Amino acid sequence: MKTTQFLKNIGMMAFVLAFSVGCASTQQEQHEEPAAAKKGPGACKVELARADAARKKAASVGGEWRDIKKIMKKAKKAGGSKCVKLATKARRQGEIGYAQALRERGGSGHASVYTVSKGDSLWSISGSSSVYGDPYQWPLIYKANRSQINDADLIFPGQALDIDRGASSADISAAISHAKTRGAWAIGVAEDSDAAYLAR
Repeated sequence: MKTTQFLKNIGMMAFVLAFSVGCASTQQEQHEEPAAAKKGPGACKVELARADAARKKAASVGGEWRDIKKIMKKAKKAGGSKCVKLATKARRQGEIGYAQALRERGGSGHASVYTVSKGDSLWSISGSSSVYGDPYQWPLIYKANRSQINDADLIFPGQALDIDRGASSADISAAISHAKTRGAWAIGVAEDSDAAYLAR
């Protein structure tokens, strides 16, 4: 009987000790620097890439914070662990900005304004899940922003494009038809077919 009780007590102590160690390591992990900080020289690049992705995601729904690019620029200049810290701050701003913009839209996740980033095109913006989720609907964006887009093949970073959320099914069909039959295009010149589409 004494041996059984002794073994039960040893088992209970082992369980409590294992549980305590597990909890302690979980708390320690939560207070450590981001995982990227442990990776050495490439950590700055990794965290900057994550920050830029968060910034673009926030911008796609009109939630990019004004200082995020400045923080990223400082991070690039700083290098090392300071870079990681600043890039993490920028990433968090992007994530918060995205969440705030969604809340302001009632959680729909659909942008009514899209801020153009480097490398964007009307095709890629229209194909984004936060816009239309269909690249062939790009003429809707072109039409809604005809006052600031001279050539549908040429948009610029920083432009705030209105996203038409009230397009009828006929408007959408016309946009898709135009996108599929537009013909040859050239950068810097407004195509005749685009002018004809806008005149409808």
